Amino acid sequence: MIDLKIEERIATVIFNRPEAMNALNSDMLDALKNAIDRIEKEDVRVVIFTGAGKAFIAGADTKEMEYLRGMEVASFSKKGQDLFRRIETMKITTIAAINGYAFGGGMEFALACDLRIASEKAKMAFPEVTLGITPGFSGTQRLPRAIGRMNAMYMLMTGEVIDAHKAKEFGLVLDVVSPEDVMDRAVELAKSIAKNSKTAVGMAKEMVDLGLDMTLDGGIALENAMNATIFGTPDQIEGMAAFREKRRAHFE
Repeated sequence: MIDLKIEERIATVIFNRPEAMNALNSDMLDALKNAIDRIEKEDVRVVIFTGAGKAFIAGADTKEMEYLRGMEVASFSKKGQDLFRRIETMKITTIAAINGYAFGGGMEFALACDLRIASEKAKMAFPEVTLGITPGFSGTQRLPRAIGRMNAMYMLMTGEVIDAHKAKEFGLVLDVVSPEDVMDRAVELAKSIAKNSKTAVGMAKEMVDLGLDMTLDGGIALENAMNATIFGTPDQIEGMAAFREKRRAHFE
């Protein structure tokens, strides 16, 4: 259901439920949580998420959701929301390698990742309104923050499927590559991040995430305060010494 591999400080998480297009049900969310628990105990710098088969994640599992009502729906949604938020706020960098269909909950998961790479064959959509429902894993909140209100309203209100190139035009993905190159590009990107200071990368991510909810002046003050705390750390000492000595830094 969830395959996890850790190699060279890079974790790869594969959603492996191809018979259901990797749709997210309660068991899948539990398995993802267990994978994240393990990742956070290891020396991991970057996590790559991808899917097995034709889909990244085809959405939340409608077979589980169809007969839920009231607080049952709220409980299921909160389970996904809390897990996605946990992944979003990890100090580890996260990359969604969107290999195929990313609909509904799958797109909501991808939005919780820091970076997104898409296959030329990837298709993305928020089809909830065509089912008489609305997104439940925070899609209405992350999507407009990622691509602006008008583009978000188009996707959320029409439910139409967009291709990878339209997604790049919207700013939804960083790169569009051939299907066979999706993981290679994600790994290349992960390696370029993993060689840097884990402390500095994590702090930069935290500055951005906290600052987005502040005024500009508040964000600038936050940056100043957090930046001061990194000086004197082993990574700062090693990084600047390596620059002075014209050698590659070795961050441990």
